[in-house]
Amino acid sequence: MGDQEALRKIITTLAVKNEEIQNFIYSLKQMMQNVEANSSRAQEDLEGEFQSLYALLDELKDEMLMKIKQDRASRTYELQAQLAACAKALESSEELLEAANQALETANHHDFPQCDDGTRLPPLAQGQGERQHEPLDGGFCPGTPPAPGPRLPARMPDEDSKIDHYVLEYRKTNFEGPPRAKEDQPWMVVEGIKGTEYTLSGLKFDMKYMNFRVRACNKAVAGEFSEPVTLETRAFIFRLDASTCHQNLRVEELSVEWDATGGKVQDVKAREKDGKGRTASPANSPARVVQSPKRMPSGRGGRDRFTAESYTVLGDTLIDGDDHYWEVRYDRDSKAFGVGVAYRSLGKFDQLGKTSASWCLHLNNWLQVSFSAKHANKAKVLDVPVPDCIGIYCNFHEGFLSFYNARTKQLLHTFKAKFTQPVLPAFTVWCGSFHVSSGLQVPSAVKCLQKRNSTASSSNTSLP
Repeated sequence: MGDQEALRKIITTLAVKNEEIQNFIYSLKQMMQNVEANSSRAQEDLEGEFQSLYALLDELKDEMLMKIKQDRASRTYELQAQLAACAKALESSEELLEAANQALETANHHDFPQCDDGTRLPPLAQGQGERQHEPLDGGFCPGTPPAPGPRLPARMPDEDSKIDHYVLEYRKTNFEGPPRAKEDQPWMVVEGIKGTEYTLSGLKFDMKYMNFRVRACNKAVAGEFSEPVTLETRAFIFRLDASTCHQNLRVEELSVEWDATGGKVQDVKAREKDGKGRTASPANSPARVVQSPKRMPSGRGGRDRFTAESYTVLGDTLIDGDDHYWEVRYDRDSKAFGVGVAYRSLGKFDQLGKTSASWCLHLNNWLQVSFSAKHANKAKVLDVPVPDCIGIYCNFHEGFLSFYNARTKQLLHTFKAKFTQPVLPAFTVWCGSFHVSSGLQVPSAVKCLQKRNSTASSSNTSLP
């Protein structure tokens, strides 16, 4: 009986120890999961910080490069002006020298007798009237002044007068017609152009016009500049329409930031203004600057602005033709973000991509990460890396809406649609922010990719 009791105690002790070991193993597993989760979170935060630093460095690089180009253009222009002044002074000096030589020849013609063969003789010395000087091989008699040295001809030799390259200069302006003498923008210089055609890439058309002039250069000198010409820029310039935005979005021209308390404050103000018979967002708001006949007036003020969970804002300029390109850079910590186009008739409760009136790419960072293309409440998951800056290309007449990685120009997705009415740039963000770059020239890489993929766009796109 005593042995059984002892055995029972041993079994009980072992059971307790086994339970403790299981609990310890569970604790270890839980700690491992926490370590992995914290490590993954720290890695994501680190990658996000580095992406932000990369974006900041890219901006600083662009600003520094533009500053260097502007300084170079300004100094080149000053040196070219000095060179032109020196060239004119040299030309005047040569004319004076030629005039002096002619005057000297005239004086010699009157003062010196001539030999029978036409050479000039100096006056005879006293007592030597019968002695005649014989001309030398050079044609001049002894004592005559030496012939003037050789001068460069007015035209360069054939091998030197051939055009070696061209120099192109351009600058931005807001004035139509002949270029003005004084401009705030300096001339930007493109040197070493070998052909008679040249394409400027990477331009941002933030002004209405551009001045151009060109000159030819050979290996020795540069010619005069051609008469400047003024061309109108055709880029798509727009701003964000603050009258359309959700009350929780704070809009400043081309930047949007989530404001969790904005809705409550603005709703009270809107009710007060509605009670007095005034709109919540005046049409002459200073945030809107009319620059184009396609720019839309404020038509969604007050109760017609987006509300509920449609955290949306639209652009203020319609797209009804041609092809346009713009870019958007968003905060990677945003819980949700969307970019695309929509009809003006998009309902105030509608979310981008969930109706037939909008097309977009949508990123969801809430609970689980998903990156998809949406239209008419249908979604296609995109198996591509999510970029931090997205380029949007819209060809209205052909019905193409394409999204690109703005840095690598990788095609992310293409919609093929028949737009039945003009569209507007559309954006949505929840608990985050984004910034839009408009007035951009369509990149040549995008045009090439679009032509290459236009025939296969229907197979690349499963959404209508």
